[in-house]
This record gives sequence, structure tokens and C-alpha cells, in this order.
Amino acid sequence: MELYVEYEGSTLIFRLVGELDEHSAEFVRRKLDNAMSDGNYSAIVFDLARLSFMDSTGIGVIIGRYKTARKLNKNVYVKNPSATVDKIFKMSGLYEIITKIQ
Repeated sequence: MELYVEYEGSTLIFRLVGELDEHSAEFVRRKLDNAMSDGNYSAIVFDLARLSFMDSTGIGVIIGRYKTARKLNKNVYVKNPSATVDKIFKMSGLYEIITKIQ
């Protein structure tokens, strides 16, 4: 699992590469929390173009960061999900709380 953190203006971008599962969840959680800790952003975008798989542990990581961001009044978005990850987002109901953007 690889995770790239960058800014585009005031938007914090997380680019996830590989599989977000029970084996990588703690690494990803720590890195996301660390990047989010300064609060110097207006929104978060999860770019999932290169995320090939996500299990229930990965869903928990995403939901946890969503809750943290919302407590800070930050918007959260997802973009470029692969077909597999898009299906997981639909089936889990994540699109009910996190908006998919282009």
C-alpha cells in the first residue's frame, strides 16, 4: 500500500495506491491522521484511481477520517474510483455520506 499526500490550493488530496485492507489499515490511518492534524485545508479528496481493493477495514478507515473531517467542518470527496472500489462504495453506502466528484 502506498499513500501520497499533497495539496491543490486549499484542498488536501490523498492518493491511495494498492489495497486498503486489514494489513495496510493502520499505516494508512496513521498517515491520514497525521496529514489531517494541522487543519490547514478546506476540503479533503480521496483520489482512488490506483486503489485496486478495499475491505471492511478499509471502509472503516475512510469513515473514520470522514467523521474527523466533518467535526472540523471540512468537506470530504472521492474521485476516480476503480470499478471494483466504486462497487464497494455503492454496496457499503459510502456514497450516501461522501460525494463522488470528477
